[in-house]
Amino acid sequence: MQGVIVFAHGSRDPLWRQPVEQIAQAIGNRQAGVVARCAYLELCEPSLTAVAAELAAQGVTTIRVLPLFFGMGKHAREDLPQLMANLRQTYPHITFLLLPTAGENPRLLRVLADMALEDAAS
Repeated sequence: MQGVIVFAHGSRDPLWRQPVEQIAQAIGNRQAGVVARCAYLELCEPSLTAVAAELAAQGVTTIRVLPLFFGMGKHAREDLPQLMANLRQTYPHITFLLLPTAGENPRLLRVLADMALEDAAS
């Protein structure tokens, strides 16, 4: 069984979480057998560690972590790799794959540019 963790910074505002949760829901809807969950670095729950424990308990053998960060700041460059190293040590039987940050994906950058240009043409 495979899992995907949509990993975002976090916010105290519960409305902030809605788009993140919609991404996880869309992932789960697109592919049967994939368990998709959200996790947050700070300011709200659940944490990456808690979600990894949940997926491990469900028998997930591969976990892909999608960081929803636009840049390679300190969280993506330092904090997340350390969290991933801790998870790999805690769950050596699970394969953890850290995907590039969302802002590093050329497809997302094109979509954002398209959105900006569409709005400008309206």
